[in-house]
Amino acid sequence: MIKDMFEHKRTLSFEVFPPKKDGEFKAAFETLDALGKLSPDFISVTYGAGGSRSGKTVEIASYIQNTLKIDAMAHLTCVGSKREELLKIAQSLKAENINYILALRGDKPKDMSDEQFASRDFAHANDLIAFLKENTSLHMAGACYPEKHFECFSMESDLNNLKRKQDAGAELFISQLFFDNDFYYTFLEKAEKKGISIPICAGIMPITAAKQLGTTVTLSGSSVPKALTDLIATYGDNPDDMKKAGIDFAIRQIRDLQENGVNDIHLYTMNKPQMAAEITKSIYR
Repeated sequence: MIKDMFEHKRTLSFEVFPPKKDGEFKAAFETLDALGKLSPDFISVTYGAGGSRSGKTVEIASYIQNTLKIDAMAHLTCVGSKREELLKIAQSLKAENINYILALRGDKPKDMSDEQFASRDFAHANDLIAFLKENTSLHMAGACYPEKHFECFSMESDLNNLKRKQDAGAELFISQLFFDNDFYYTFLEKAEKKGISIPICAGIMPITAAKQLGTTVTLSGSSVPKALTDLIATYGDNPDDMKKAGIDFAIRQIRDLQENGVNDIHLYTMNKPQMAAEITKSIYR
């Protein structure tokens, strides 16, 4: 059970993504071997839009679960998939001894028409969670957004959606990345008042290159505090210094979270085990 991971201890988990090409699997397994040596509580594996990499997600998750002997959590998006397809993937995961799913709606695929998007089998992640809860024995996590999902018109509405996920059967939430801990603390207070009682992992992404602000961070909708923009202005043109400064920022962010009672950290590793090792050794030494 997911809840067993979170009883009476701090947890550390990682996110990785599957390789885009078959020829990159050797390097991917070497990355996983290095991450496995850091003894995370679980490793989540992302999933391509519309299920475009579902097979690779299963293969990577299977290696984590069965070779590394670390609990694997496979992302599963429903925006471009039918019920039958999702059940097949769920069956494939169970066949590989994988018990944990991060259930997501997912972003609209570029080749999906507005009409197709409007008539999809699952409108929201809570619908997917309820479906899998009824039809499989998988344990499910959901995503949460400390600064609200960018499509949601208010934080109150987003918290209501979060409660629906919990009521549908989610046993854990993993947060979208954030850089200002005050937003996270406020979010936790509001979530508790809304009746959210399952564990929440704080999602942390180290910014080790200036270009990240123009890609992943922009898409996440997360606020960028002045301390981080100043850091990038100072070190952004020097890759080595930027990497060191970005890792240091993440370490200080995590330490502040821990000092304020946030004990469950989910690190977006970007498949960079050395970076993950530096952070892990600093926060758990």
